[in-house]
Amino acid sequence: MTRRVLGVDACKKGWIGIAGDLRAYFAVTIGELVERAEVDGPLTVVGIDIPIGLPVSRAREADVLARRVVGRRASSVFATPVRAALEAATHAEATALNVEATGKGVSQQAFALAKRILEVDRWAPGAHCAVIEVHPEVCFATMAGRPLSHPKSTWAGGEERRQLLAGVGMGVVGDIGLAGEVAGVDDVLDAAAAAWSAGRYAEGRARAYPNPPERFADGSSAAIWA
Repeated sequence: MTRRVLGVDACKKGWIGIAGDLRAYFAVTIGELVERAEVDGPLTVVGIDIPIGLPVSRAREADVLARRVVGRRASSVFATPVRAALEAATHAEATALNVEATGKGVSQQAFALAKRILEVDRWAPGAHCAVIEVHPEVCFATMAGRPLSHPKSTWAGGEERRQLLAGVGMGVVGDIGLAGEVAGVDDVLDAAAAAWSAGRYAEGRARAYPNPPERFADGSSAAIWA
């Protein structure tokens, strides 16, 4: 990768980033993470495993298409709630608002990520580089040319993903400092996959789901890149 990129995934204590040169970073906020990565050089693209571009009254086309790409791993792609639901104080309130807007509720997984989604939503417009949404399972399916066979939480799934990353020059090994102490194995693998897609975007080789990106009433747009 000739242009410097960063792949980002949320972890329990904050955010983990893997750069295209395999350097690893950790920070509590997304802004701090990118600042730490930029100490080692300016970034061209940041790929984040978080929804970017929030719907108002319907399911995002990006989520629908991503489920098709990942096949048997479709359950890993949750439906992005509408903005009002993400800003709700409780899961029950979020579910009610989302049902009113789209006819469907909000999963516990999606609601648990609400603060992270809104954090990126606030940060991204002021970023000094391109910020794109990625989904690791879409990244891995693209690397493999097919949906993956095993869940990432299993040993077989972890090995499947490590081999794919090694095959594209993104095999993370050894001591990666604080990031390796606070993030899970799957977080590291997902961030490395995100960096791979960010590199493809920087080179003009990434594919958008959908293409062109879907646009919403608030002016934001959504596409998952791989």
